[in-house]
Amino acid sequence: MHRNALPAWWHPDHFQKKRAHLAVRQTVMRTLRRWFEDQGFDEVETPALQVSPGLEVHLMAFATDLVGPHPDDRRRLYLHTSPEFTMKKLLAAGVPKLFQLSHVYRNGERSGTHHPEFAMLEWYRAGAGYRDLMEDCIALVRAACIAAGKDKLRFRGIDCDPFADWRVLSVQDAFLHYADIDLLATAPDPLRPDRALLAAEVARIGIRVAENDTWEDLFFRVSLDRIEPHLGMDVPTFLSDYPISMAALARPKPDDPRVAERFELYGCGVELANAFGELTDPVLQRTRFEADMAEKERLYGERYPIDEEFLAALPLMPDSAGIALGFDRLAMIIAGAEKIDDVLWAPVVVA
Repeated sequence: MHRNALPAWWHPDHFQKKRAHLAVRQTVMRTLRRWFEDQGFDEVETPALQVSPGLEVHLMAFATDLVGPHPDDRRRLYLHTSPEFTMKKLLAAGVPKLFQLSHVYRNGERSGTHHPEFAMLEWYRAGAGYRDLMEDCIALVRAACIAAGKDKLRFRGIDCDPFADWRVLSVQDAFLHYADIDLLATAPDPLRPDRALLAAEVARIGIRVAENDTWEDLFFRVSLDRIEPHLGMDVPTFLSDYPISMAALARPKPDDPRVAERFELYGCGVELANAFGELTDPVLQRTRFEADMAEKERLYGERYPIDEEFLAALPLMPDSAGIALGFDRLAMIIAGAEKIDDVLWAPVVVA
């Protein structure tokens, strides 16, 4: 059917179908704001226009030009993929507990769980570790469910009980249990994993290996095929302690420097959040950024600038932990909606 034959999103009959989901969204939003206020957090607002949009290898940004009063006064800026860099500058400035519910922008992403503009809930705690953020997630998700009158998270026929004990599973244990691969053994140099070692293991378990696959490509292929289908089933799951090469913004674990203080949160098979014990070493951070941008250029033919102010602020930043949670996805699985558009007041329209 031609796109124009479908009802417009704003047509009353079409829009009315998602009103119940939007009511859940509003309840969840109010509840989360109240939770952070009760915990003594400052709610902050930071600009979407940034010198650097975020430096994750596989995230694509929207670029624009900031034009001043003189025609030659023009500077390339980007819509942020996360408010992370600016919020960490506020940590350095002396704000110890802060949160933000902001719109962020990621190009090249649209599906039932992706939208090019979406709401990100991001928060930071000075003097905390990533395990403290796990406790935050448990408390705020349960509070949101209670407020919305929901006893389960639901997505496309999958139920997940947020009131049961949540699961914590390391990446290493997940690879051993679900894929029969000793992942850390394929990275004798933790910062430079051995592609050949992982390729041999991936081929052994019957997953495709292409000649130009990197170690990271193979990691994600195994994750998607053997691990992620098991995450967040029955109970929410924290997938924790990522290989250090896959955590550019996280500090190493003190008791095992092969891995980083990083976790991702899954519910009903949906990735909800990404958290770090924050790295504050500007020299190491620059090295990781430069390596990631070299990889982005190799894969996609472009790189984004490094935010030099962010690196300058790192030595002033206290030991802290931070997390980014996809608010729309959380609202979606609390409401039991089928797709992310069902909890958005209005979509980004593609002509």
